[in-house]
Amino acid sequence: MIIGWCFICVFAVLINKVSLDVKVVGFTGSSVVLPCSSIQHDLKPQDMHVLWRDKDSETIYDLIEGKDSLETQDPRYKNRAQTFPEEYERGNFSIKLSNLTHADAGEFNCFITHSSYSNQETVWLFINGV
Repeated sequence: MIIGWCFICVFAVLINKVSLDVKVVGFTGSSVVLPCSSIQHDLKPQDMHVLWRDKDSETIYDLIEGKDSLETQDPRYKNRAQTFPEEYERGNFSIKLSNLTHADAGEFNCFITHSSYSNQETVWLFINGV
């Protein structure tokens, strides 16, 4: 019985640490939405930290306890990255990245943390255009 209970506990921990990979295609000069959602929707945004990082681990956007925290935002993303605050309650922490360039192509990571929950999503951005 104890072995079965331990298996369930380990399985529950693994479920809470899901990592998903998504591919998105954008065009130079246009905008694209990089998706990131919490799979656990009963958490309040004010109890969460959402951190967006690029392929160089530079800060794109941070939401700390449901509020924008842009003090450490990399200058390359200033006035180019925005979130959708009306979607936070639904667990949607996607960002819109505007004025795309070829330099934006690559890996983006969204980290969602809460005292009882963590999730990481990786978005691969491909840029088309001259």
